[in-house]
Amino acid sequence: MPLSNTNKPNLQDEQKLDGDENRKKRKLSEGISPPNHKRARENIDESQMTDSQRRANFSAISSPSNGLNKHVSPLANNKPGATKKLVIKNFREKPRLPENFQQQTWEKLKESVEAIQRSTSIRWSLEELYQAVENMCSHKMSAQLYDQLKEVCDKHVRCNVEQFKTENVGFEQFLKNVDGCWQAHCRQMIMIRSIFLFLDRTYVLQTSSVMSIWDMGLELFRTHVMFHPLVQKRTVDGILQLIKRERTGEAVDRQLIKSLLRMLSDLQMYVDAFEHSFLEATESLYAAEGQQLMQERDVPEYLAYVDKRLHEEMERLLHYLDMSTKKPLVSCVEKQLLEKHLTQILQKGLDQLLTENRIKDLTLMYQLFSRVKDGLKEMCTAFATYIKVTGKTIVMNPDNDAEKDKDMVQNLLDFKDKMDNVIDVCLSKNEKFVNALKESFETFINQRQNKPAELIAKYVDTKLKAGNKEATEEELERLMDKIMVLFRFIHGKDVFEAFYKKDLAKRLLVGKSASVDAEKSMLSKLKQECGAAFTSKLEGMFKDMECSKDFNLSFKQHMQHVDSPGGIEMTVNILTMGYWPTYTPMEVHLPASMVKLQEIFKTFFYSKHSGKKLQWQSTLGHCVLKAKFAGGEKKELQVSLFQTLCLLLFNDGDEFSFEEIKTATAIEEGELKRTLQSLACGKARVLLKNPKGKDVENGDKFLFNGGFKHKLCRIKINQIQMKETPEENTTTTERVFQDRQYQVDAAIVRIMKTRKTLTHNLLISELYNQLKFPVKPADLKKRIESLIDRDYMERDKENQNQYHYVA
Repeated sequence: MPLSNTNKPNLQDEQKLDGDENRKKRKLSEGISPPNHKRARENIDESQMTDSQRRANFSAISSPSNGLNKHVSPLANNKPGATKKLVIKNFREKPRLPENFQQQTWEKLKESVEAIQRSTSIRWSLEELYQAVENMCSHKMSAQLYDQLKEVCDKHVRCNVEQFKTENVGFEQFLKNVDGCWQAHCRQMIMIRSIFLFLDRTYVLQTSSVMSIWDMGLELFRTHVMFHPLVQKRTVDGILQLIKRERTGEAVDRQLIKSLLRMLSDLQMYVDAFEHSFLEATESLYAAEGQQLMQERDVPEYLAYVDKRLHEEMERLLHYLDMSTKKPLVSCVEKQLLEKHLTQILQKGLDQLLTENRIKDLTLMYQLFSRVKDGLKEMCTAFATYIKVTGKTIVMNPDNDAEKDKDMVQNLLDFKDKMDNVIDVCLSKNEKFVNALKESFETFINQRQNKPAELIAKYVDTKLKAGNKEATEEELERLMDKIMVLFRFIHGKDVFEAFYKKDLAKRLLVGKSASVDAEKSMLSKLKQECGAAFTSKLEGMFKDMECSKDFNLSFKQHMQHVDSPGGIEMTVNILTMGYWPTYTPMEVHLPASMVKLQEIFKTFFYSKHSGKKLQWQSTLGHCVLKAKFAGGEKKELQVSLFQTLCLLLFNDGDEFSFEEIKTATAIEEGELKRTLQSLACGKARVLLKNPKGKDVENGDKFLFNGGFKHKLCRIKINQIQMKETPEENTTTTERVFQDRQYQVDAAIVRIMKTRKTLTHNLLISELYNQLKFPVKPADLKKRIESLIDRDYMERDKENQNQYHYVA
């Protein structure tokens, strides 16, 4: 090895060296050499250097403080680039181990291992023992050392199994003994492995056919202890017995169970030796429990018990069971306590929970049913069945109970709110349940044709009438949204339209609408739901009212230049007949001043609209009368036109009989009786009836009540409303059916014009797809026959079941 020259010595030593004989020696060793091993010397070939130069380079160096002069190396004067060589040679003789090295070393290691197994003190330090293992491994004794160690461990483990062969020990003590043996074995193997760590990290890693020292210890314990039939059976049975006790409510040593199960898991015996038996015992226990408790407990209690059991099993998983058991264990509990009893739970308890609105229990049922196969599917089916049955009892009225029909819409709204709340809170807004709710409502609400649509229209009328102080505008808007939900479920929307239109006309003409904004908001919702064609006539009614306002302003300006008969101010609503319901005109005897004012209005109207015709509807008129009572008290009476005609008679006399009033006014008898009843039998009695009574009869006499008093200045005297007669209902319904005939005819012609030729069944199928209201096949057949008679279509001459369109 060449060394470069430097100005100062490269090697310094404080020891004295005698020339070439006392040069420094280097030790070359591998592992630990025996004591009498001859050491090799370093031979340095310095052929280019003199003896004095060599001595100078390795001479002792003295401190300047001791008064001696330093030696200066002659190499300092050498030329740059001059080199010297350091040559290292092999040992002259190969190192040899003592003759009894392996035997002595193993005896020392064996004695230490046995001391560990007996839990006694070790004579040597762990460092010495570790070094001994390393020396043996370094001299290729690893395989023999591993086999010898395995033999010692095998012998010790075989001796351990003898203590478990006696059967006179209780199962709990037996489990503790097994656990103690296992814990001791683990401690011993950890200590042994720490001594033989060099063997574990060299020989074992390099040899794939042998196990690590730790795995060897596990294999020996598994083979000799846990594979012993008696030990394995008593251990597993004891663990199962402890778990059974815990399930019945007893306190057990969970730490012991945990330790033993970890042992089985480490020995890779958990699944085969324990888990199968554990799951069988679990299945047997919960199968019996499920059968018994379904008979004894009601559904809420049973569901709470199932939930409790599931939580208990999850705790066992957290405390001592292996997590690989989680899926089969939970699945077993769910199957035995839930899946096998799904139908029985639903039949026994769902209806009760929904009827009583048991939110907490319904939430728990949903959560539990969502854990098992087809649980939510069956729950959804039962949920839909409950809605259909309950809804049908609300809608159907076989006894024609008027009071039940009166509350039907409110009951439907309450029921819908209740089910919506259940879906939102308990069922996590599950889309399947939402769709089931919609389908169920649509099914039961249309089982009674037409009536629900009629009643919903009348319900809207009661809420939009003036005097409805139950709700603010915001609450009214929310209510209308809920009503629209019910409206969507109805098939016969044209029935709703007919009754809604009739009621809307009354509200607009009599001025009884609570809010124009609310009316227009409802109209907007209907238009959005059904399209512009559905609301075109309703919008026309609003348009007529607005046009009438403008026309009345013009008429008022016109009347400023004309003498008003009797000082009467008249306002007229001009209605387009096609938009409004059909009203039967009633001819009555009006005062001359009113007749003259009507003629003036006619003349003015025809001057603006020459092609139109006016027809007066006296049944819809109303007036404000100024009345003077005894004592000079003046009041304004807001009354209908018929009430006005009756009251005006008393300007010409104090007493009139029923027949005299009927002759003078020409009002129809039933209408006149209701009118006089409102004036003489209501809260504001401006007339007195003789004889007294609540009803008006022929021959009754009426007197002006001069002593009438009231705290208000303007008094509204409502007309006695005649309840809607069955005949009027029938008339409205027939009008709807008449309109439906036209729609059916139009649909048939439209389909035949497009398809040219169709069989009867295909035509009926197409009609059901297009028509938005329920109709019977027999009625469709009648309309087809009518169109054939009118030459819109014809039958095929060879196939009577096929039709052709006639262009």
